[in-house]
Amino acid sequence: MSRGRFLLVLALCYGAVIGLPGLLGWLVWRRLPAELQEAASAALANQAVLFVMIAVGVLFALAILLELLSNLYLIPIRRLREDLQVMLEANPAHRATPEGAADVRTLVESVNHFAEHHYALLKQVEARVAEAKRAVEEEKNRLAAVISELAQGVLVCNIEGQILLYNNRARQLLSANAAASASSGLVGLGRSVFGVIDRPLILHALDTIHSLLSQKRPHIVARFVTTPPSGQLVRAMVVPVLSNEGLSGFVMTLEDVTRTVELGSRRDALLQSVTEGSRAALASIRAAVETLQSFPDMPPEQQGRFIAVISQEASRLSERIEEAIQEFSDAMKAQWVMEDMLGEDLLAAACRRIEARLGLAAKAEILASDLWVRVDSFALVQVLAYLAARLKEDFDVREVRLRLGSEGRLAHLDLVWRGAPLSAETVFAWESEPLTAGGEDLPLTVKDVIERHDGEIWYQRDRPAQESYFRLLIPASAPETISFQVPVLPGSRPEYYDFDLFRQQPSSPALDERRLTELKYTVFDTETTGLEPSAGDEIISIGAVRIVNGRLLLHEVFDQLVDPHRPMSPESIKVTGIDPSMLRGQPPIEAVLPAFHRFCEDSVLVAHNAAFDLRFLQMKEAQAGVKFDQPVLDTLLLSAVIQPNQEDHKLEAIAARLGVPVVGRHTALGDAIVTAEVFLKMIPLLAERGIHTLGQAREASQQTYYARLRY
Repeated sequence: MSRGRFLLVLALCYGAVIGLPGLLGWLVWRRLPAELQEAASAALANQAVLFVMIAVGVLFALAILLELLSNLYLIPIRRLREDLQVMLEANPAHRATPEGAADVRTLVESVNHFAEHHYALLKQVEARVAEAKRAVEEEKNRLAAVISELAQGVLVCNIEGQILLYNNRARQLLSANAAASASSGLVGLGRSVFGVIDRPLILHALDTIHSLLSQKRPHIVARFVTTPPSGQLVRAMVVPVLSNEGLSGFVMTLEDVTRTVELGSRRDALLQSVTEGSRAALASIRAAVETLQSFPDMPPEQQGRFIAVISQEASRLSERIEEAIQEFSDAMKAQWVMEDMLGEDLLAAACRRIEARLGLAAKAEILASDLWVRVDSFALVQVLAYLAARLKEDFDVREVRLRLGSEGRLAHLDLVWRGAPLSAETVFAWESEPLTAGGEDLPLTVKDVIERHDGEIWYQRDRPAQESYFRLLIPASAPETISFQVPVLPGSRPEYYDFDLFRQQPSSPALDERRLTELKYTVFDTETTGLEPSAGDEIISIGAVRIVNGRLLLHEVFDQLVDPHRPMSPESIKVTGIDPSMLRGQPPIEAVLPAFHRFCEDSVLVAHNAAFDLRFLQMKEAQAGVKFDQPVLDTLLLSAVIQPNQEDHKLEAIAARLGVPVVGRHTALGDAIVTAEVFLKMIPLLAERGIHTLGQAREASQQTYYARLRY
């Protein structure tokens, strides 16, 4: 029972004990004769002190009785009600603590027994639902795997431009750098695509799509080229997503065309250079030849001058063509794409090429199973085919073997044959000549290909086995494999898609009127050098995680250490586990805050004891040139709203009541994740109390005792 209610009950009891007997006595006294009134007044005056003492004693006894009844019945029942709300809405495994009178404890035990039975039934239902959804989850996981590993960038957006799906390649193409792709949040679920691609370009593409739809065209697509913050040239292809209501969104594929455009420009410049440079030389040669043909009796001296002109211009033309070939060769190297492939597949491809193009028997020997290599498979197979062709043509070799083994971080690929040994001059010539094998020519040499792989090649003779071989050292690799099984741990694959966002209502500027389930949140926490921001303590770490559409996005996080440029307190080192040496070389707070502001700019901020963290942020706003003016929710205050009869509102205690495991406590990101999970559990409990909107949650928070805390 609250203090105010207790005083009210006490006053009522006082009135009942003192006022009612006094009123009845006064009414009786008024009806008595005068002589009896005087006698009664004298008697009452003599007993007034005794009457007051009795009244105070009775009042004190009633107060003790009311407090006892409150502790035995009222408070335990109210706590039981809060526990029941947690069991039903947030944590079915939670159990109420038996306390109070014997009848109340019996009631709590019965409720816990019922909760156990309910929990067992719930587990059975969940198991059946999980079994029924397994096939769907496998399909969703395949989609996530395929989308994640596509070489092209993919974005799916609703009609408002909110990102509903993306993959890693899209985030790489549209982010300013690698660090930005991990922490700046330029690309993420629920974020606006207009933050990374100019709005006019997308609106023009959508206008084109609307026009094509009105014309009932069979193939509807719009294209444009843009330069995102990464500085690359990206070609986008936009296709519509249609629903019964019409255009509900669009799919955008992204491709980096920077190198293609550069190579095209180089190729055009090369063609123009060869054309312009050759025109004059060819004109001079043609004029000299026509003159010699027109004057066959020309004196030998004059003929010699014309022949010299022809020779000189032909040499210049030859040099220009050689330069063009060399530049074309460099352009070919620039286009090489290294790929991870299984060594067994590389050998199989080489054997097929040698047998099909050269008619030469080829066998593969795998000395290291499951060995992966990182190569340009086309160029490397061309090298092996070229060497095999020279062995067949120059030394009549009829069979070769390809042997693959492992040598630390490198793989060795041997081309083995039986027959005469090679001289050093032959080996040097073969390594330096352009590749020609089976009617296919490349303006590259064996050395070019091997150098491109950062490898080595040499010739060796195995005298005991009467064999010779070329050994090629090439880089081995350990690529990430794509799993098509349902992840064992939730969240093990990045949350790259959320098609439920298609059904979200358009954004409204009146955030306070929006439902809590519709908003985007950034849940954050800070670690500091101490607990007194006004005394000079500084932030040493900021961690944050996003919540979009009721989903905790564990792969869209902000996690950054900060150099405070001041000593840390021993208590802070002990609690956070952050050593001062870990902070040296980290960016200062004025460089970190703008990135964090960008990460959370379109969302509601959430923190536990948010007044403490916000005070640190606000003291650095002017220095960093940002302002955190978003709405803020505090899980400390919300806990006091939904469970006012609980005494402990620390993060660990709340997490324990709501069934949230505490991992990574006292690290900024770890605390942010725990706070986010707690907050998601609180939303249905707030709804039970009639708190559905952001404005209602903020107003209820300000009515709690903890809202008066200041830092």
